[in-house]
Amino acid sequence: MKTFFSGILLLLLWIQGTPRAFAESPVRMASETDFSAELDSLKARSAAHERLLAALPQISGYVQTGYEWSEDASTFFIKRVRLSLSGQLARQLDYRVQIEFCTPKIVDAYLRYRPFEALNVQLGEYKLPFSIENTEYVPLKYEFIEYPLSLRRLMGFSDLCGLSATGRDMGAMLYGSFCRRDGYSILNYNVGLFNGEGLNVKDLNRSKDLVARLMLRPFAGFQIAASGYWGKYGASSLKRVRYGAGACYDRGPVVLRAEWIGGTTGFLEADGVRIVEQESAGWYAVGGWRVTTSLMGVVRYDTFLEDTAVRSTRQTNCTAGLLWQPVRFLRCQLNYTYEDYASRSVSNRNVVSLMLSGIF
Repeated sequence: MKTFFSGILLLLLWIQGTPRAFAESPVRMASETDFSAELDSLKARSAAHERLLAALPQISGYVQTGYEWSEDASTFFIKRVRLSLSGQLARQLDYRVQIEFCTPKIVDAYLRYRPFEALNVQLGEYKLPFSIENTEYVPLKYEFIEYPLSLRRLMGFSDLCGLSATGRDMGAMLYGSFCRRDGYSILNYNVGLFNGEGLNVKDLNRSKDLVARLMLRPFAGFQIAASGYWGKYGASSLKRVRYGAGACYDRGPVVLRAEWIGGTTGFLEADGVRIVEQESAGWYAVGGWRVTTSLMGVVRYDTFLEDTAVRSTRQTNCTAGLLWQPVRFLRCQLNYTYEDYASRSVSNRNVVSLMLSGIF
């Protein structure tokens, strides 16, 4: 019996000592050292790879094409073909370049320095900080195919002063926000100086155009904005003043938005000497409902008076639309618009438009 218990004791001691022996084994120690070195090397290569990827620009873009029918026209069209490059140059310094290929031009090219939430600097060519729709509702977020008349005619889309600049210009801007709450800021501001001549054009006069906007978000999804634009355009330094105010609620299934935009535009008479100034004004109201996460119905009332002294210059558009985005990379938009013209020399129109956006 004593021999039996002695054997059991020796077996237990051997079992207890074996792991220690293996732990002290030079072979095992070497294996663990090699594994640790390989792991450190793999981590170093992974970190270098991540730094390389972070240094490369992010590439994105989209193509918008479609078909339009009215009583006097029927055509396929390509609306936008955009390629965007963006990235970080330093921790608080980033950049963006966006190119339009449909009518080749650079539409965005800027550097942005963001040291503080309340004070940031942007320099280059980009969207003017005027109105809610011009900056907050980019083409891939916008519910309609066309922007409202007042924005198009007074803010450099097909401007009365001759610009076709998609609401953009070259200049420098300060912007920031205050009172952060639950993912949004209550007070936001933008103020900047711009050439006033549109895309990729140097200033043709010595003055700079001043643009300012103040936005208030009292609660999530709701914002109120007031904008002002004071400037001159062309070699003759003709007057270009714009002002506007609006409100927007966009949260959950509901979209409600309305803005009023007015302005004064200077024109040279046919003699090239005398200058006349024209007052314009317009407003729009939008209502929308997201039926599902991929399907949305929208309506818009949109009216613009090109010359407030001549009532027959008024145009009013009533639009109903459907927006369907079955997958992330495809947007489908169908719009019906009734165009009503106050002038008897222009016939009213029914316009049906279909546009597909391919996103990459």
